[in-house]
Amino acid sequence: MHGFKKVKQRQITNMKSEEQKVYSTIEENQSYIEEAFYNSGDLKKREITFNKKRGLIFFLETMTDSEKIQNSILLPIAKSSLNQNIEDLITTSELIKADTLNEAVRAIINGSSVLILEKRSELFLINTVKSITRSPDEPDNEKVVRGSHEGFVESLDVNLNLIRKRIRNRQLKIQYYELGWESNTKIAVLYMNEIANESVVKEVQRRLEYISSDMTFSPGYIEEFIEDSPFSPFQQILYTERPGRVEANLMEGRIALITDGSSDVSIFPATLFAFFQSPDDYNSRIYAGSFFRLLRFLSFLGAIILPSLYIAIVGYHFEIIPSDLIPIVKASIENVPFPPFFEALIMGITIELIREAGIRLPTPIGQTIGIVGGLIIGDAVVNAGLISNFMVIIIAVMAIASFTIPSYEMSNTIRLLTYPLMILAATLGFVGIVFGLMFILIHLCKLESFGSPYLAPLAPLHFKELKDTFIRFPIWMQDKRPREMRPQKLLKQKASRGWERNEK
Repeated sequence: MHGFKKVKQRQITNMKSEEQKVYSTIEENQSYIEEAFYNSGDLKKREITFNKKRGLIFFLETMTDSEKIQNSILLPIAKSSLNQNIEDLITTSELIKADTLNEAVRAIINGSSVLILEKRSELFLINTVKSITRSPDEPDNEKVVRGSHEGFVESLDVNLNLIRKRIRNRQLKIQYYELGWESNTKIAVLYMNEIANESVVKEVQRRLEYISSDMTFSPGYIEEFIEDSPFSPFQQILYTERPGRVEANLMEGRIALITDGSSDVSIFPATLFAFFQSPDDYNSRIYAGSFFRLLRFLSFLGAIILPSLYIAIVGYHFEIIPSDLIPIVKASIENVPFPPFFEALIMGITIELIREAGIRLPTPIGQTIGIVGGLIIGDAVVNAGLISNFMVIIIAVMAIASFTIPSYEMSNTIRLLTYPLMILAATLGFVGIVFGLMFILIHLCKLESFGSPYLAPLAPLHFKELKDTFIRFPIWMQDKRPREMRPQKLLKQKASRGWERNEK
């Protein structure tokens, strides 16, 4: 585990360091709240009269629901009679008493309304937050053929609800944190209390508490603060937008982190094999699921070594080309003015440019750029004699192979690793490729994710744990949780297909 240096958080400049008690006069309370928000244009106040006493309601019109304020606060107060308690009138589900103005300011920021009454030493925090969320549609980044098509949204409460609906178990524990002393981003850490390893949970909590930054508004910010090896090209935290995938990982003993304002959920510890798994693997027949998963691993290897292998063969090891192919390869490359390395570099960068343009442009235009642009550029460079036919084929197959990986982050890693291997192949041939692959393998063996080996269960090797790695064994044979998670309960099934033994 890395030693995370603790940094003392700065004091928030626009708030007093000590909790300010409610003032005796309503004017002083009004002045404090208005100064705390620097007289922001969306800070509104509404004067009321309750039990012949003056009162003020403060709220941010950009964060609150006007109908909730009208129906839950203003109408009940207008219809009230003398000597009634304010707690009996407010119809909202959340009404909290507070005795400091700092609590009032924090509540207003989060979308609540604050009711201040004259000659009262406490104030009332009323939940009137405006809920603007999109429907939990299927994520565009993780399409599946069978199974649930729900996806996470940008609301923390909605996402937690989607998980609670799937795991109806009292062991599911949720812990809230606020990160960023300026952004005050709310996050939630989820784990199964009697399954997840306690030491891993405490380590996650420790790393989160040591984050000292003025803003942490996305999972990517948090990831760089808490991951074990931030300079590694390999992703050590798994991202998903599918509630079903979070459910499965929680039940295996992993930990999930949800950030308010983001639809991506972080899952850790993660292993290399987790990035090649898809929900469709478990919803398909055993043979189909295993075949397509194995195909992804072959795509992983092919995408990394295909360009470098071609460069090494053409530049150093021409003799291994079959004699029947030698005239075809010779005719393809003899008039090209660039060496194979520069061919691969030019085509690789061109593919990345087309991909980036397709992502950034509107969807209809992006699809046109991706298809038409690729065809036109590929045909033009070949006809111009700048790139060989074989190189166009190699780079196209490399790009397609990288896109078969279910994880977007791992797909990017594969394409980035291709370039160092191309440089080694251009300088040392097959020897350079072997050295490059050995370095990658050594790095993977050394890498950890929150104390769990990144290549587990392959390194360290556990044969019985290989039932859900390169291929998928039947579900009823996977009777134990992954050992690398160090769960409190290893066994997850009993008497699998026991009905076969009890047939009469």
